[in-house]
Amino acid sequence: METTSQAVAQAPAAEGGQHVPSARRTVDGYLQAPFPWYGLDEAFTGPRWLMQVGTAADGAVEHGSIGHGDEPSVKNEVGSTGEPREKFAVVVTVAANPSRRSADGTGLLEATSVSSAAWLAGVGLLSFTWPGQMDHTLRDDWLEQQTETAWALADDLEGPEWSTLSLPVDGVPTPFHYRESEFGWVLAGSTQEGVHVGAYGRGMSAYGLGFAMIKDIGSYA
Repeated sequence: METTSQAVAQAPAAEGGQHVPSARRTVDGYLQAPFPWYGLDEAFTGPRWLMQVGTAADGAVEHGSIGHGDEPSVKNEVGSTGEPREKFAVVVTVAANPSRRSADGTGLLEATSVSSAAWLAGVGLLSFTWPGQMDHTLRDDWLEQQTETAWALADDLEGPEWSTLSLPVDGVPTPFHYRESEFGWVLAGSTQEGVHVGAYGRGMSAYGLGFAMIKDIGSYA
C-alpha cells in the first residue's frame, strides 16, 4: 500500500513507552470512510476504543484500527506468573481497492490485498513491542529491521511462517492467515463486505475470536 508506511494505525507513545490515549484521533476520520468498520463480535464484552485511521495522499480514508481490552503500552512487561499484564486485540480494517489512479491523475496507487492487512497488523504489533533487554537508543534500528521482516512475511502468506485459522466473520466461517511470535499474534483475511481484516494482540487467544461489522461507529465518540 502506498500510504500505510506513513500512517500505521496506532496511537503514538510517550517517552518511556507509556501509551497516550489522548493522542488517538476522534471518530470523525472513521465516519469519513466509504467502507464498513470491523471489530470483535458481541462475544467480547470488554472495553473498546478508537485508535487512528490511515489516509491516502488525497485525504481519502484507507484503513483504521479498533482496540479491544487493555490499552497497551510499548514495553512488553509481564506479571509474576509470566503472563503479559496487558490483554488486548486490535482489529484493522483495510478498504479493498484495485490498482487505481491517484486523485491528481499523475500516477497509480497500489492495490490493497490481504497482504496489506497482514502488514498493517504486523507493524501494529511491533509498535507496542520493545524487548526488555534492548537499550532505548537501539529501538529505532530494531524497529526498522522488524518492519522490513513484517513486510516480507506479509508478502508471503502461503509461506511456512503462516498457518490457516478459520474464524467467524459476521457469523460466517472465514479462513485467515495466522502466525505467532514471541511478541504476540497476527492474522489477516477478507470479508464478504469488500474489506480486508487484520488483527493482532497478546494475552488474548486468537482462536476464540470472532469478527463483526460495527453497526454504528459513531457510538464510539
